Amino acid sequence: MELPLRPLQISHPDPALANLPYHYYKVNSTGTAFYPTLNAAISGSGGQILDPGAFLYVVYSQQIPAPKGTYFLRPGGEVMPGDGSRVSISTPFPGVEVHGTPRNAFGWAYNPTPVRRVPNELGYNLPIRLLALDEIVQVYATQNLEGTVWDMIGPDEWVVGRDIAEVMPNTTPPNGVTNGRWIDVNLAEQTLAVYDKSQLVYATVVATGAKPLYTRPGLFPIYKKLETEVMSGERGTPEFYYLEAVPWTMYFDKARALHGAYWRARLGFPQSHGCVNLSPGDAHWLFNWANAGDLVWVHDPTGVTPTDPSYYGDGGA
Repeated sequence: MELPLRPLQISHPDPALANLPYHYYKVNSTGTAFYPTLNAAISGSGGQILDPGAFLYVVYSQQIPAPKGTYFLRPGGEVMPGDGSRVSISTPFPGVEVHGTPRNAFGWAYNPTPVRRVPNELGYNLPIRLLALDEIVQVYATQNLEGTVWDMIGPDEWVVGRDIAEVMPNTTPPNGVTNGRWIDVNLAEQTLAVYDKSQLVYATVVATGAKPLYTRPGLFPIYKKLETEVMSGERGTPEFYYLEAVPWTMYFDKARALHGAYWRARLGFPQSHGCVNLSPGDAHWLFNWANAGDLVWVHDPTGVTPTDPSYYGDGGA
């Protein structure tokens, strides 16, 4: 650590990137139906059934008040009963544009995180302050003390390492990258870093596949880009999901994709079916930057995630 401390050369992307031109609706887990007319919806006859599922999110164009209940008009003209809740889109994790590759690691606080003068949690070592949720800090050194990793974020300032989602800048391209452009997905830290001309240009926090539906480690080319996509799981299973207008989707490994996840309240821990979930604003920035054929390097520095290709199916949202 050199004094005076060097500030990170970062800025926040345009907030307008997080804007989505859709109205989303969360359907109850019992499912719903789409009807050809309002009268059919009121009578409950002739509808196209949306099966029960764990995550059911659809798009509507306007709300329709009726004498008995509330209904929603779908973009295609169908009518849906109001048996769920409208979704207020948030941007749980806006990433940062990086204007000079830092010399050291940096990251975001998962929670309001205690900062201590020395790396231990003994009674005498009371916190001197709290990091705010999502506050960005630099990491100048680490120590593993009796199984707990501590990060030094300033002179005489230490936090527990697991409370920080870290990006470790590494401008050496992974084997197989020859053009200086790649997307680095760190499964252990739940972070994503973007490199262009072998320099770090963007970083954020993500949510990858939860056990046993891990995001598969490896080097993969982006093979399809879609501004919006419908994603669904296997019907008739407890894990069935149906997600309309998934924004800024880029497939890289079978059904595994980088995409915006408007249904996630928080990122930073594994929770998907194998995809790499981003906030809508981060996904939009990444979509604008990436080209088909750009490489995604997924890795787990801890070695916990299985690497045997035979372990993995097609994946999902």
